[in-house]
Amino acid sequence: MNSASPSSACSCLTWRASSIVPVQLGFNHSKNYKSSPRRLQIACSSSSSSSDPLLVKAAKGEPVSRPPAWMMRQAGRYMAVYRKLAEKYPSFRERSETTDLIVEISLQPWEAFHPDGVIIFSDILTPLPAFGVPFDIEEVRGPVIQSPIRSEEGLKALHPIELEKLKFVGDSLRILRHEVEGRAAVLGFVGAPWTIATYIVEGGTTRTYTNIKSMCHKAPQVLRALLSHLTKAISDYIVFQVESGAHCIQIFDSWGGQLPPDMWDHWSKPYIEEIVNTVKNKCPETPLVLYINGNGGLLERMKGTGVDVIGLDWTVDMEDGRKRLGSGISVQGNVDPAYLFSPLPALTDEIQRVVRCAGPRGHILNLGHGVLVGTPEEAVAHFFEVARSLEFSTPQGHVVEEPKLVV
Repeated sequence: MNSASPSSACSCLTWRASSIVPVQLGFNHSKNYKSSPRRLQIACSSSSSSSDPLLVKAAKGEPVSRPPAWMMRQAGRYMAVYRKLAEKYPSFRERSETTDLIVEISLQPWEAFHPDGVIIFSDILTPLPAFGVPFDIEEVRGPVIQSPIRSEEGLKALHPIELEKLKFVGDSLRILRHEVEGRAAVLGFVGAPWTIATYIVEGGTTRTYTNIKSMCHKAPQVLRALLSHLTKAISDYIVFQVESGAHCIQIFDSWGGQLPPDMWDHWSKPYIEEIVNTVKNKCPETPLVLYINGNGGLLERMKGTGVDVIGLDWTVDMEDGRKRLGSGISVQGNVDPAYLFSPLPALTDEIQRVVRCAGPRGHILNLGHGVLVGTPEEAVAHFFEVARSLEFSTPQGHVVEEPKLVV
């Protein structure tokens, strides 16, 4: 990939202020997705560079006119239209496992803000019952797994992933691909084996990770068997999502940053590498993004997994991240989600800074984490308006000079 070198981090970028226009907030509830086509067949290797959405081109390090933008958790509780729908359907499992609700929620930010990526409304735990791990989501505790796996006996509950039990995911991706009609990339996602194993071993969310970390030493053979099983299931699940319509897949190793780097090398990285190798063999044109919360100490190690894009959280300076990762890989991020609570001019300045430091090629504009509850919708709209107003320009002549951002 011929990406921008670190020395060109402050890139040729023009901000067309006149192109910032108000975006209509809201969602069209009258649309009935039950009648939408669901038989769209996507061949893993059929992606055509010339027809790729802007986000996919950036993920591949190809030239783009501006940085594409989307947000992690861009569908959710900060949107009034989502809160209204959640009142009618209070169960998160129902909202994230019913095709028509998944599609409606996934398209809420698309209708309101027109991001360059439309990510399916789902959860990293969604596929667990399909390979033998039932779970519940409680109002206060969050996800709960009644029978944590911490022994060889517990491993007996696992079986190969039954993709027919995830038909609602496949149907939703097909409909989303049809609805956006190439105007945005359809994004799928999965949890990395270590992160999924954390939930399965701990029995839900945790702040200490004591059970799974001690398992690394007390029952390593059990943990390795669990991680190997998850690796195969997640690989199959990614291919299933791509075949159903996803242009790009993000791998969330959300709790990988809780491991010391040498332990991440041992207990997370090899399994992600195996997933990447499997998916690249079957779907070579599908970009893979790897995101770890708290990844400042892991950037170079993340690059070694073979993914196409490294997601940076906001604790990593974008220019420093570019220098550390080099020119052969794309990056995503990394505006602090708290900036969306700031005055809009401050948010504008930060977006421009991040884009300048990321360079003109191989950058997907995003937050450094998910959208926070309570985020003003007007700030989200402004984020995307500013992103669309940016424009990469090519220096004229042969004089080498520092590219500038013109406002």
